[in-house]
Amino acid sequence: MLGIKQQFDGAMAQLTAPGAPFELAGSSESGHYYAQAPANLVEALSVARQYGDREFLLYEGERRSFNDLMDEADAIGAALQARGIRPGERVALAMRNYPEWMAIFIGVVAAGAVIVPVNSWGKPADIAYTVEDCGARLVFCDQQRYDGVAELFRGRGVEAIIARPARADDPNSLDALVADFRGRGPAAVGIDPEDLAMIMYTSGTSGKPKGAASTHRAICQALYNLEYAAAVAAMNNGELINAMVEKGFEPTSLLAVPLFHVSGCHAQFLTNLRGGRRIVMMYKWDVDKALEYIEKERITTVFAAPSMLLDLLEAPQFGQTDTRSLFSLGIGGAATPPKLSKLLYEKLPQNYSGTGWGMTETNAQGTSLTGEAFHLKSDSAGFPHPIVDIRICDEKGNILPPTDSGEIWVRSCTNIREYWHRPEVNAAEIRDGWLKTGDIGYLDGDGFLFLADRAKDMIIRGGENIFPIEIENQLLELEGIKEVAAIGLPNERLGEEVAVVVHLHPHTSLGMEQVVDYAKSKLAAYKVPTQVFFSEEPLPRNASNKILKAELKAKYVHPPKGSS
Repeated sequence: MLGIKQQFDGAMAQLTAPGAPFELAGSSESGHYYAQAPANLVEALSVARQYGDREFLLYEGERRSFNDLMDEADAIGAALQARGIRPGERVALAMRNYPEWMAIFIGVVAAGAVIVPVNSWGKPADIAYTVEDCGARLVFCDQQRYDGVAELFRGRGVEAIIARPARADDPNSLDALVADFRGRGPAAVGIDPEDLAMIMYTSGTSGKPKGAASTHRAICQALYNLEYAAAVAAMNNGELINAMVEKGFEPTSLLAVPLFHVSGCHAQFLTNLRGGRRIVMMYKWDVDKALEYIEKERITTVFAAPSMLLDLLEAPQFGQTDTRSLFSLGIGGAATPPKLSKLLYEKLPQNYSGTGWGMTETNAQGTSLTGEAFHLKSDSAGFPHPIVDIRICDEKGNILPPTDSGEIWVRSCTNIREYWHRPEVNAAEIRDGWLKTGDIGYLDGDGFLFLADRAKDMIIRGGENIFPIEIENQLLELEGIKEVAAIGLPNERLGEEVAVVVHLHPHTSLGMEQVVDYAKSKLAAYKVPTQVFFSEEPLPRNASNKILKAELKAKYVHPPKGSS
């Protein structure tokens, strides 16, 4: 066993022992959980009030203290209750990164309702589908999202409230909603740990997103586990922690990923809110702006997808920017490219960075690797957390021995309760408390998880999960296309880029520009293919008539000349 793993095991034993801050309960047979974790999100987030007027959030020149945010959330919660929103009712949240996103999240939960973060990068029809599938009758939007969905909601019983409206006197504005409730808070509601707290939508193999429904207990255990992971990493990286403390910079995170993902919501927003740490939030990723914030606001931590961190470290102006405060890069959304690891230690030789593996369905929990351990095994996703059990299985569900690759199954108190209104999916993918993740990987002899491949042909572009069938179904509607396969091809900056292989009907012709333009009219921008290959032969299929995408990938990594 690696010495670093032995050190972590020793620190874990101390932190999780009876009476310790992260005392474990449960058993190996049923799974473990933290005995002292908060029972519900209202309790978990109320600790933010103890930080008072300390600055919590900077956004585009706007500054909010912890009190400012919690007061705004209180008014929203009270207004929702007055509006007739009942405990357990779903309230959707469809907007890009704004401070109001955070206040709405807290306010909805405080009212006892179920928050439904919506992927705001989708087309209006995608947003409308999510809102209607979860059964929300109220949705919070920014102006851009509202403009796209207002007509779709008309006559369907869905009310839209606009944050940052184009017209300050808009009667549907968030300000109008809370006008009579400032200085007030929601009435206390009884919340059981097993009540639903959130439904976060994730793409499915059918091409339609499905709602990953999590209880208060699951999210609270996840937040507590993130705090455990930070504590155990600190215990094993004393020299790095001391070096960070000696620099004297206030812990400050740059939030540059969407809040509608668990990486932005759980690992940054909610964790920093509980921990009293400051956040500088970006509307969208901009490397020049990020470097400006790092220098002026003394950013200490950046958590982002590998492509974003490559942008940062490879930026020509990185060497001319004062980055003395920058101490930690958190790598999420995809495996760590070797080039990123190399650049990280060239540009920030004394860093406290890390990576990990988790998913929406586990509330971002799974494995992690930080500091010295990350330096030693940066190609790994880390080792499992104390409340997470991982096993690698073959197609029949049989457990495979170490180093054998197979599907990753996970059991944890942080797992979702169910996929919303998807009984057939629940029966197929959740078995005796174990979740079939659809990801392929293996555990080495020391228990480190390695991601070997992606099941179901999912494409991960810059940390965004893309399911090929959605692209394929749309392109098949384009006249002239007989067959199409969407595949992910290696891209140094994004991890993967979207490519499509097209086989046309006889006596028809299409060009790459026509295919891409059609895709742009039907798909969110990040799903539009950047490469189009035309095959004169029918696409290869197996005996069950499924396209052999591995064969296509192997062929088009180095495509024949003139194929695109």
